[in-house]
Amino acid sequence: MATVLMCRRIPRLSRAAALSTTAKHEAEHGSSKSEQEEKDNPGTANTGSESTATIQLLNPLDYRVLYNPSAYARGRAGSQQHLDRGSGQALGDTLTGPGTAQAPQAFPAASSQTLPPIRRAKSNTLLQQTILAALSKEEAEKEKWEVHDSKEDPRVFQKGRPEYRSLSCDSSEPAQPLPAEEGDSILDSVAACEGSPGSITDHFQRLSRLPAERRAGLAAEPRFDALCHCAVRAIRLFSTSDLIQVLKSCVLLAVPPAHPLLDACEGEFCRRAWDMELEQLLLVADCWRCLERSVPSYLSILFSFANLHWKDLTLPQFVQLVYIIGEGRRSPADLAQKVENTIVKYMDSFTLEELGTICLGLFKSVSGISDHVMRRIADRVSLQLEDMSTYALVNVLKMLRYTRMDHLPLLKELGKVIPERIPTVNIQGIMHITLTYSSLHYFDEGVLAAVAMALPPKVSYCRSKDAAKFLWSFGCLDYEPPNEEQFYTSLIKQIHRKLHEFKKFPEHLLTALLGLAFVKRFPEELIDYALREDFVRKTRGSKYELNKDLFTLGKSVEIECPTYRGSRLPPQLYQEFTEMALSFAEREIYVRPEIVEATALLESVLGGPEYVKNHMILPHTRSSDLEVRLAADGHPIPFNFKGPVAARKLADIGVSLTDDLMAQLIKGSARGRSAVDVENEGRTPRQERGGEAGVLCSDGALTAGAKSPAEPKPGRCPGAPLSLPQPGEVRLALQVSNRNHYCYGSKRLLGLHCLKRRQLRRLGYVVVELPFWEWFPLLRRSRSEKLSYLHYKVFDPALLSRAA
Repeated sequence: MATVLMCRRIPRLSRAAALSTTAKHEAEHGSSKSEQEEKDNPGTANTGSESTATIQLLNPLDYRVLYNPSAYARGRAGSQQHLDRGSGQALGDTLTGPGTAQAPQAFPAASSQTLPPIRRAKSNTLLQQTILAALSKEEAEKEKWEVHDSKEDPRVFQKGRPEYRSLSCDSSEPAQPLPAEEGDSILDSVAACEGSPGSITDHFQRLSRLPAERRAGLAAEPRFDALCHCAVRAIRLFSTSDLIQVLKSCVLLAVPPAHPLLDACEGEFCRRAWDMELEQLLLVADCWRCLERSVPSYLSILFSFANLHWKDLTLPQFVQLVYIIGEGRRSPADLAQKVENTIVKYMDSFTLEELGTICLGLFKSVSGISDHVMRRIADRVSLQLEDMSTYALVNVLKMLRYTRMDHLPLLKELGKVIPERIPTVNIQGIMHITLTYSSLHYFDEGVLAAVAMALPPKVSYCRSKDAAKFLWSFGCLDYEPPNEEQFYTSLIKQIHRKLHEFKKFPEHLLTALLGLAFVKRFPEELIDYALREDFVRKTRGSKYELNKDLFTLGKSVEIECPTYRGSRLPPQLYQEFTEMALSFAEREIYVRPEIVEATALLESVLGGPEYVKNHMILPHTRSSDLEVRLAADGHPIPFNFKGPVAARKLADIGVSLTDDLMAQLIKGSARGRSAVDVENEGRTPRQERGGEAGVLCSDGALTAGAKSPAEPKPGRCPGAPLSLPQPGEVRLALQVSNRNHYCYGSKRLLGLHCLKRRQLRRLGYVVVELPFWEWFPLLRRSRSEKLSYLHYKVFDPALLSRAA
């Protein structure tokens, strides 16, 4: 048989004889009727006025063409295992998806004429169905990415070595399942057990092999209750191995954590624990974790046993023990040093997943770890980052921020690896990655931009805590991404949707609102809710110290939102918070060597202590200012007629500017503190740990950006309104900043300090920076050099123009 293809080319028709098979082209390029009909009839010519292709079959007798679009589509797209989420799937793939016909279609061949077009209405309906099927598949895939199983995900490391089989309980489906019909016969034979431990164990094991749907209904079965009662009565007659088998069966049978049988098992295992092997003890502990039962007494015995037999621990046993320590949310103090030594011992032998497990265990149990050991872990991870799962990597990052470890090689490698992984990481993982950067004050625009782009489509998966931490992190680093409106709008809407959760976790709402305030965003409905009397009462009763957060939020709204008409904090609270801040400042801030030195030298430059004031202009920003007032002609104006308490403190405390002290001020931390460590700026030990994921809470978050809560009150009562500059007067607010006011290794101010400078300018002050990279080196130079520097800063002609 011969076939003749006759085709006349028309310039407008670029795909007359091409097979256009993708749903994307259907949706995006089907603008004309002729093009749409060509796509509705792959491989055929159109019957409209622009039809130009015909197929003439010279011998068409009983000849039929088998049309299978999936074969063509897979030929083009079969190698693409993961299509871009913004583009459609090939039409052949969507046609063979769930719920659509997959059988090849037979079309009669035409002679001397074009094939008749498929009816558009039918084609459009089919297209809609295929697109819906594709969307459903996409949503299912997204759901799969977002689901975080807090019980199973931390156990992935157990699949890395065969030794874990004897240390852990496999809660997956049994290898040799029994048919559902056998369930009744097993239960009917319970009466024949007659208290025999072997028979009872056999019944439990057989029941655990039933299909999942049959096992699910056993808890309500009276016959199953009878079996449990038999086990409880005979509990002391079981051998240890049989009792372990019963407990493992309870895991598969999903016995409730408070079930009487488990009460009896826990008591019996505690009684005979010292006669068991460490391997058995770890296995039983793992079963308790799978059953989600809290067993503090059993864990105490396990940890004591491990302490006595520490030298006998194998690597898998050690990792499993650290996992159990983490899941138990408690850290045995007597094991801390042994844990560190063992980590160093096996450092090069751990798999990457095991390193992630160790970090998660230490993090959840709030276990301290030395900088040396954490740096060794970070060294190992930074060299193999691309081979590490994102889940294990996130666990390392949790511990990195907990220890305030500024490991630059790891952070730089993260900047290369993390952005491309972000779209496939679940929302909690993204939150922990983002929070690590903000907690360490490390700014990486590539990572933050990738987070901002990936977040809006995933925002519905955010818990209240997640949304708050995202807002806090971006605000702390003072970063507004390219898609800032979409990013912030989606998160603010999610905060509204989760508003009911803040009744239980008020700290998260304050965290979110402070993060927004740092970047000049003040959602008034949420602020009104946060400053209501009942919500303020909840914050006052919180386990976290939230007073400073309320203070900062309330005062920021007063200064930056003059049209705000919602709830406000009562004056007595403002006075209480101000006094608290000023008291802290007198003890911790005004006496810092760099501030005391600047104050004393400015007095010399200006003519006396009445011309300069070391105080907090804005106590809610928790850092001090050196205020100077100048007249229009450049002469200083005296205004500080109260006793300058802070100016005399240097001699009182005996501070000497040694080389060691200067090295700490300029370069970073002394021994025992990280170079990224946040100052004491009002920070309390408010890192959420354990079940709360161990991150800076809202107060800790705010303090992560600031180190100064307050300052003495000479000349003004706490909480009294600020006086505005008079005409012809320039008020300078000199900022003696330090490295912890900036992003790590940069001159980029953190969010809280940007907020402070913005509010000072709004109140009429001229902000003058004495940045640490200029002022701190001068502290070791001659007095004349320091005086010259300060004279230049204060009497800059550009400043006097402000008074005109």
